[in-house]
Amino acid sequence: MKLRKSEDPFPGRVVALILLCISGMKAETARYSVPEEGERDSFVANIGKDLGLTGEELSARQARLVPDGEKQYLQLNQHTGDLVVREQMDREELCGQSEPCLVHFEVLLESPLQSFRAEVRLIDINDHAPVFLNKEIVLKVPESAMPETRFLLESAQDPDVGNNSLQHYSISSNEYFHVYTRQRNDGRRYAELVLNRALDREQQAEVAFSITAVDGGTPPRSGTALIRVVVLDINDNSPIFTRSVYKVSVKENSSQDVVVVVVSASDLDSGKNGEVAYSIFQNSEENLETFKINTETGQIRLKKTLDYEETKSYEIDVQATDGGGLSAHCKVEVQVEDVNDNAPEVIITSLTSTLSEASPPNTVVALFNVRDRDSGDNGRTTCELAGEQPFSISLLAADAYALVTSEALDREEVAEYNVTVRARDKGSPALSSSKTLLVWLLDVNDNAPTFTQDIYTMVISENEPAGTSLGRLRATDADTGENARVRYAIEVSSPGTPAAASFISVDVDSGTVRTLRPLDYEKVRAFELVVRASDSGSPSLSTQAVLCIMVQDQNDNAPVVLHPPRDSSAAGELVPRWAPSGYLVAKVVAVDVDAGQNAWLSYELAKATEPGLFRVGLHSGEVHTARAVIERDSSWQRLIVLVRDRGQPPRSTTATLAVTLVHDFSDAFLQQDQDPVSRQQPQAAKDDLLTTYLIASLGCISSLFLLSALALATAKLCKARLQAHLSPPSPSCYTDGDFVGNGIDVASMGTLSPAYRYEVCLTTGSGRSEFQFLRPVLLSPQSSAEVGPDKDEDPLCRSQPAGEREAYASSTAPSPV
Repeated sequence: MKLRKSEDPFPGRVVALILLCISGMKAETARYSVPEEGERDSFVANIGKDLGLTGEELSARQARLVPDGEKQYLQLNQHTGDLVVREQMDREELCGQSEPCLVHFEVLLESPLQSFRAEVRLIDINDHAPVFLNKEIVLKVPESAMPETRFLLESAQDPDVGNNSLQHYSISSNEYFHVYTRQRNDGRRYAELVLNRALDREQQAEVAFSITAVDGGTPPRSGTALIRVVVLDINDNSPIFTRSVYKVSVKENSSQDVVVVVVSASDLDSGKNGEVAYSIFQNSEENLETFKINTETGQIRLKKTLDYEETKSYEIDVQATDGGGLSAHCKVEVQVEDVNDNAPEVIITSLTSTLSEASPPNTVVALFNVRDRDSGDNGRTTCELAGEQPFSISLLAADAYALVTSEALDREEVAEYNVTVRARDKGSPALSSSKTLLVWLLDVNDNAPTFTQDIYTMVISENEPAGTSLGRLRATDADTGENARVRYAIEVSSPGTPAAASFISVDVDSGTVRTLRPLDYEKVRAFELVVRASDSGSPSLSTQAVLCIMVQDQNDNAPVVLHPPRDSSAAGELVPRWAPSGYLVAKVVAVDVDAGQNAWLSYELAKATEPGLFRVGLHSGEVHTARAVIERDSSWQRLIVLVRDRGQPPRSTTATLAVTLVHDFSDAFLQQDQDPVSRQQPQAAKDDLLTTYLIASLGCISSLFLLSALALATAKLCKARLQAHLSPPSPSCYTDGDFVGNGIDVASMGTLSPAYRYEVCLTTGSGRSEFQFLRPVLLSPQSSAEVGPDKDEDPLCRSQPAGEREAYASSTAPSPV
């Protein structure tokens, strides 16, 4: 249907736009108007100008329209701000007879989020002509009808409203009737036919003329029907209704075929003229589709269920006709009672489905409206959230709400929310509906990585090749994406790190700890450093842990002999031939730089000149005589001691001991001058050579010793004579308590330094002096007791005559070592 050009009652088609911002989003409704059935892309208004925004600002803020219903009739040009028609709108199809006819929508600005409510009123155009449902109307009028009698005619239907609707009726020229146009309470107009003069069936049995219904459009439209008036014979009494108007109320949820009302009419005539038949007089096609009447009883029933939201009231014209053709009319007014049969609807106009977890409280997540088609309390709604969640609902305007955050969010606790918005009306019983919104939280870097342990301890065997994996550090980050990508590094600023970092490395991505070079337990047994785990967020967060590296010993070092030294092959230990079984000869001292059982040493005699003469302590390394020395034992003994650790496999080394069996210390000095090569000669030659050396050595030593003793005795004698003038003489003999040995204690190193002491007594008498060598005494380093005869039993020291002066001299022989 073509759009007819009509005068716009709202100049410029824009009534008003009032924007009052409350809390950044609340606004009153902006109102526009446009004629119905406007062509596509027809201009409605410039919203950008009304909002005070340019086209660039509208485009930047992503302006868009959100329709109130499912269909989008209007369109917004973001670049110009023009509101244009997207699809033709038929006012009669959208609103029927309701006036005004409004199309609601919202103008939504996405960035920042802002909403404005608006509506467009559809201006009716005269695109429908009045139409009679029946093109021929038959009216039966008795010939006895008096002038000025009125007859109700069927109404013409015109879906237009206002001036474009039906305005008046007219009939073609005739001598019997004229027409009056009357108006109902609902504004609809109907026609009454008025008799001008009495009819005479015998003169004219039927009168025919046309009726025309005209609307008020420009130009006006009209519809025509033919009226045939059949003149009846006289029927004196017409039916009479008990009431001229019946008023009833019916609930909209009433079932089909329910009785709405019972009308009743009576006729005083008898017979066929007194029989009354009821019918619904055609004045609305909607009435005929909704109600039906029993022609005999006058019961009016529902043909279909009612809907208060579509039609709130009905006016039904009921006609009662007797058998003679006389009729009467009454009116039935039906008020539809609203029941709470519509649940509220939650309409989402804008939704932010992804939200940063760092969003502050009162951040807008969604905008939505709640609509309930019921009226009164049945249409009043409340809105709430289901369950405990960090969101709340803020009322913006009537039935307009915003979903906002109510507290700080944490994606690590809850990554997504199913927010259920529940709308409930105040009807009885109350109806409700809900809509669930899915909101994802975007991660921010608010969690530092966390090591699974505060201290990592890793063990590696020494001498492992470079690149050996010791283990793996592991740190987790509660964030996601790049914010949870952990990178590992050694903390260079920590004490001791530069040295420790030269031994190991940490893989930056996996946290695997590997060696950079082989480690030596004997140099580095353990070390620790600080490692850092950092995420890849911006700014980056990090945490620290301590990494302890323990080096495990391997048996890679053989024992080292400290005593006897390897470069003193000619040195030897002196053992007196009177040494008993168990006599301590020497001690082999060895160390192993390994640890644990790799450093546990055991000693055994591997080889000896006299296998049964000596024994070695398994753990102490002490060499003892296994039996008493006898005369036939060789004076030169060579012992090879095997020192072995307990590693796997074990490592060992040997120590060589040279032992000299001597009668006294003079023999010791003689034997020390022996060439070690001569010891390999045959036994007979060795004994002869040894005797020669001993005699020569004894002579030299005795001479030197006698000279020293004489000098000492002379000095003592002079001192004694000087003291004799001061105090009476008293005999004395020095005892062991006056002797201080010069031996060096190397028990901790295993070196044995035996001390030898010589005792002499110098006697004087009759003007002569005599020097006598008493005996050598060998002191064991393990005790201060003397080995040999007790000097207290020496008769030379006990039987000195009175007046004789004793002289005691002691000397120590150096250790063979």
